[in-house]
Amino acid sequence: MGGSVIKLKSLAFAVRIVKLQKFLIKQHGEYELSRQLLRSGTAVGAMISEAEHAESKADFIHKMAIGQKEINESLYWLELLKETKYLTEDEYFSMYSDAEELLKILTKIIKTAKNKPPQQSLK
Repeated sequence: MGGSVIKLKSLAFAVRIVKLQKFLIKQHGEYELSRQLLRSGTAVGAMISEAEHAESKADFIHKMAIGQKEINESLYWLELLKETKYLTEDEYFSMYSDAEELLKILTKIIKTAKNKPPQQSLK
């Protein structure tokens, strides 16, 4: 991934999610919830990467919005893992704060893109 803040943060989050899934399997024998979290937590960066080569402004917004939904889903799985005692409060809040930051950045990107006037062609 390149050097944009959102790409770097989404990659770092995905790495943490992969490590968390390994921990949940090894320490707790937990497969189902961690698999759901792995899917949604790693999909965020994939959608951001896809948006980088969007075919149009609408396509860019759509891909970023899917990333936004995936990070929101990740927040749900993290909360469920905390409530079922697979994650401690500290583990949960550490992951949650990273996910929440990504959600805020994605929301801002989407709002900015929606409000940005269309580019005019140079004739």
